[in-house]
Amino acid sequence: MSVSTAPDGGAKRILLYDASLRDGHHAVRHQLDGEQLRVYAEAADAAGIPMVEVGHGNGLGASSLQVGQARLSDDEMLSIVREALGNSRMAVFMLPGWGTTADLKRAIAHQVDVVRIGVHCTEGDLAERHLGQLREQGVQAQAVLLMSHMASPDRLARECARLVEFGADAVGIMDSSGHYLPADVTERIGAMREAVDVPVMFHAHNNLGMAIANSVAAVEAGADILDACARGFGAGAGNTQMEVLVPVLERMGFPTGIDLYGLLDAADIAERELMSAPPTIDSVSVVSGLAGVFSGFKTRVLDIARREGVDPRDVFFELGRRQAVAGQEDLIVEVALGLKAARGA
Repeated sequence: MSVSTAPDGGAKRILLYDASLRDGHHAVRHQLDGEQLRVYAEAADAAGIPMVEVGHGNGLGASSLQVGQARLSDDEMLSIVREALGNSRMAVFMLPGWGTTADLKRAIAHQVDVVRIGVHCTEGDLAERHLGQLREQGVQAQAVLLMSHMASPDRLARECARLVEFGADAVGIMDSSGHYLPADVTERIGAMREAVDVPVMFHAHNNLGMAIANSVAAVEAGADILDACARGFGAGAGNTQMEVLVPVLERMGFPTGIDLYGLLDAADIAERELMSAPPTIDSVSVVSGLAGVFSGFKTRVLDIARREGVDPRDVFFELGRRQAVAGQEDLIVEVALGLKAARGA
């Protein structure tokens, strides 16, 4: 195993993004309260975690009946976390169509440091307007491609190159369904690394138990930024477990600048204060990963399948066959009703 080096010849430092207060919202139906946000943000700040992402699981402006109404407004969440962070920077996520230009302006008013614009892996054009707006405002803008297993490495590389042209300061991919194996990640990150000269990011989910291995593969292929969550707190089977990833990277020779004891303390606080139990790879999560379905669908699929008396595993496989993506939550009802009708026939 070779260790990538920085321009000065030293080991390359990996930038960690803590998505616990954004992706973790999926696991608790977007119901984190102000005290929970404050307590965890303070712990992350004390540990020296460089970036803390906050908001509704689907990003700015997404609180709704369709994907879940958050307990707090975007403004409330951003205000609380901004005040709690003394050293760490604050990031937000936005999906065009859920979030709007007005949402971006409000986030900028809260002195957000980084804005990530997420789009489907083949629809980079949808980020052009917002990336341009952020560039004009002087805010660091990143672009991420969701459901990235649905596109080839070459297509992802071409989309990333276009996103850089639109003004993205960093680009990356999300394994939104936890579908990848390490070889898949190596091929995709490698292609992206050759196509752009800005930092490259990878965000893993753990449906098949590969989140740490896939994150390691991303770094070895040239990724500069990794997402992770305390105790893996995130959608479906959860995300890369941050308090495991950081010491793994350090052992590999990739420094992160995060204090180990502070990180472990933050993870303990997250387990105690944010969640009823850490994420697990249950049977439905495995099927979701195999089917390549957005991890954030899990709670809705379970609710609707229970209501209609159908097997949630069948729902996931059918959603995968239809290549459902985030924002198509209404398709879950259609699939469940179709399965119910087929069973009756």
